[in-house]
Amino acid sequence: MAEQEKIVYIVTHGAEDPERASCPFVLANAAQAMDVEAVIALQGTSVLLAKKGFLEHVPAVGLPPLKSLVENYVSQGGKILVCVPCIRERKIEESDLIEGAVPTAAAALTQEILTATSTLVY
Repeated sequence: MAEQEKIVYIVTHGAEDPERASCPFVLANAAQAMDVEAVIALQGTSVLLAKKGFLEHVPAVGLPPLKSLVENYVSQGGKILVCVPCIRERKIEESDLIEGAVPTAAAALTQEILTATSTLVY
């Protein structure tokens, strides 16, 4: 039996660029619909997207609401890996994170990338 394909989306933009913050979640939802494993990793300012209550304030004109995209992605089993040094820098506690967000260090993300079919950076 063939292994399932996997795509890792590394997100580096947050509310300052809602379109770039939203596109990886649009793609990840599409990948899941195609039975492709999708993993999203948040780094830099994008870690704020994983903070409870933050998504309500990130509009992306012409795209579905980011909050809905994230909720759908997580409900379908998607993983949101959140950079530990990045959340520490922004004083975000693990208890402040949305459902489905997992604090992750470099080695774990590197392992995801090594086992992925493709990796995209936004």
